[in-house]
Amino acid sequence: MIKVLFVCHGNICRSPMSEFIFRDMVKRRGLSAQFSIASAATSREEIGNPVYPPARRKLREHGIDPVGKTARQMTKADYQEYDYLLAAERYNINNMLRITGGDPDHKISRLLDFSDRPRDIDDPWYTGNFDVAYDDIVEGCEAFLAYLEEEGKI
Repeated sequence: MIKVLFVCHGNICRSPMSEFIFRDMVKRRGLSAQFSIASAATSREEIGNPVYPPARRKLREHGIDPVGKTARQMTKADYQEYDYLLAAERYNINNMLRITGGDPDHKISRLLDFSDRPRDIDDPWYTGNFDVAYDDIVEGCEAFLAYLEEEGKI
């Protein structure tokens, strides 16, 4: 089983969007049984809060419902639990490294590092642009799946 943890600052926008978009992608490909997928925050600010309403609306526009998801903070134990810890942006990586104490197994990267245009996913909490965030996340998830296929992991 491939265990994937998506991470952003608050776990109410980008990382839950990534979690549910990726779940939908693997489900449509008949690969759900091969994955364990979750998301978390690097901060404590939003712990227990549901997915931010504009992010929820954007997912629902695409037939994806993040029902039941509430924000949680990433822990040091997550590093041992997950095979891939995929950050929305470089700032998240700095905080993830602080939480984990390092990345000796090279499990931490940005989601869009798997794409042809490695970059951060802008935070729609600040930009208000959930369309761009959604498109960037889809691009990253598709590229990550392609990477797993190329590596013979799925």
